[in-house]
Amino acid sequence: MKTDDLVAMLAAGAEPVAQRATARRYTAALAWGGAGSLLLMVLALGLRADLRAAALLPMFWMKLAFPLALAAAALAAVSRLSRPGASLGFAPYALAAPVLMVWAVAAWNLAAAEPGQRAALILGGTWASCTAYVVLVSVPGFIAVMWAMRGLAPTRFALAGATAGLLAGATGAAAYALHCDEMQAPFVAVWYVLGMLVPGMAGAIAGPRLLRW
Repeated sequence: MKTDDLVAMLAAGAEPVAQRATARRYTAALAWGGAGSLLLMVLALGLRADLRAAALLPMFWMKLAFPLALAAAALAAVSRLSRPGASLGFAPYALAAPVLMVWAVAAWNLAAAEPGQRAALILGGTWASCTAYVVLVSVPGFIAVMWAMRGLAPTRFALAGATAGLLAGATGAAAYALHCDEMQAPFVAVWYVLGMLVPGMAGAIAGPRLLRW
């Protein structure tokens, strides 16, 4: 078969990709994944008992804004990584900014605290379970985001999978924040970050297999 004939055959059934296909897939994935994470958190862990009172405290909103900002940056990154040849642009800086900000606040709090209080600020009362719960609550989002990306055209599979996992982890951390009663920035800076990194690492490992097309 001649090259021209092969190209013509491959192109015969081709149809244009629907406009905004990426946005539609990720909107659906975040809707289902976010709802799944929230439902799993409520059923498995429950909302914190003092949620109304906690909502009056600035640290509550900072703890919630941190994973949401990271999720927004990760969404921008996965959208770019879902298209062949697209550059990441400012996405890496947007991903780093929320983490650096929380680490800066945590460092300030630790520096201002008495030496004997610093361990308690980092460990809180739930350090042993926080990371595991964030990972658990991230599972619905991980499945949904991987489904969305698999239907598109990523080419850097490990990086795309890692970023998709980070998006799921950030979504799960936001849902978990509605259960968690820890309010210290050093706690969030360590255990929430680890909880979001685990799905990211899982995505990096699974990406080359799950996303290949």
